[in-house]
This record gives sequence, structure tokens and C-alpha cells, in this order.
Amino acid sequence: MSDIHTPHIGAAKGEIAPKVLMPGDPLRAKFIAENFLGDAVCYSEIRGMYGFTGLYRGERVSVQGSGMGVSSIGIYSSELYGFYDVDTIIRVGTAGCLVPEVKPRDIVLAEGACHDTTFDRQYRLPGTFAPTADFGLLAGAKAAAEKRGITAHVGNVLTCEVYYDASNSLAEWSRMGVLAVEMEAAALYMNAAYAKKKALCILTISNDPLKGTEDLSAEERERSLTDMIEVALETLL
Repeated sequence: MSDIHTPHIGAAKGEIAPKVLMPGDPLRAKFIAENFLGDAVCYSEIRGMYGFTGLYRGERVSVQGSGMGVSSIGIYSSELYGFYDVDTIIRVGTAGCLVPEVKPRDIVLAEGACHDTTFDRQYRLPGTFAPTADFGLLAGAKAAAEKRGITAHVGNVLTCEVYYDASNSLAEWSRMGVLAVEMEAAALYMNAAYAKKKALCILTISNDPLKGTEDLSAEERERSLTDMIEVALETLL
């Protein structure tokens, strides 16, 4: 192993598996490592953004926190793809539903990610880039969810740059059939496209921002997130 620690990930090359689950919450990364991976070892605690590598059904899998927003996941996914030879990242996060057919506790597989960010300007494209998931991962996740009897909606999500939106624009996105709103998928998909790697975003619906409903209870959130994590891990195999 070579000692190539990046500014944000304190791992040596070889300590991170080619396949990575990426929750936003670093404590959720710790939860996944402790409850789903065997022989898990912490490879990074820089800025409290935990990363672990362990075994899932005999295969090496890593789990790395990303933090919140496009800037944060942009940093961590860039370093994973560019410095640590990671070829696949599946984001496992929460989102708010935007259409009536998507309910709290459901899972959304983000086929595409609309966004209101400036993240794509760095590529100097002569048009608008449409960030999309890797189709193989998307199909695998859909099959894994169906096998478990889990409701999984496939379609567009919205990656927002802000959480508290003064413009109250979510109803406009809902009218276009966008399933859910979150804060990271578009940046992950763009970084994957630029690096010629694979990415997918799997989301558990935790609230309905259009109705102003509260998040799921602690018990409901734990059960729903478990479903999502299991689907993501099965997709990586």
C-alpha cells in the first residue's frame, strides 16, 4: 500500500475497496460498517467524516460519509474516483417526496438528477449536461428491491443547492414529475461521468416538504434505511 492520503480522506491506497456506499451522515457510515460489514476497519476519521472497509458476503466493500450538499460530495467522490481507484459509488441517503405516488418510507432510485446548482460549470460544456445513473446499477437495484417486496420508484430527482429555499420552487418541480428532492445526486453523477466511473443514488423518503410533514419517527427511519442499505449492498455484488 502506498501512503497517498488526500486532504480529506486519511487512507493509504489499497485500504478502500473499489465499491463504496456513500451516506451523507458520517454516523450512518459507522452504523453501516458496524451492522452490515464483517471485519470492518476504519481507514479515515478526518473532519469526523468516517470511512470503513469490511466484507459483505465475502466481498470487500467500503462505506464513506460524504457530508451534505454538492460541494461536499463533490470533494469526497472526486478523491475516491481519482486517487483510490474506486469504480462504483452508491449514495444511500434521504429525500423529500414531491409527487403523490411517492410516500414516506418508499425508496426512490434516481435515474436522473435535475439540479439548480452551478456544479457543471467546471466542465465548460457548450450546453446543459443531464446527470444520469449507471444503467446496470439502476437495473440491479430495481431487481434487488423487487426481490424483497420493497416499493422502489424510478425516475428524476432534484438536487438542490439550498435546504431552506426562499423561492419555494418545489411545486414547480413537482409539476414536471420530479419524484423527490435531495442535495447530492447530481454532483455524484457528474463526477462519475467525468471520471468514466459508475454511480447510483438510492433514497429513502423521510418527509413531504410540500405538505410540511415531519420526518419519520426514529423507529420508522431505522427500518426504512435498513431496506435501502440492503438493496444497495446487494446491488454492489
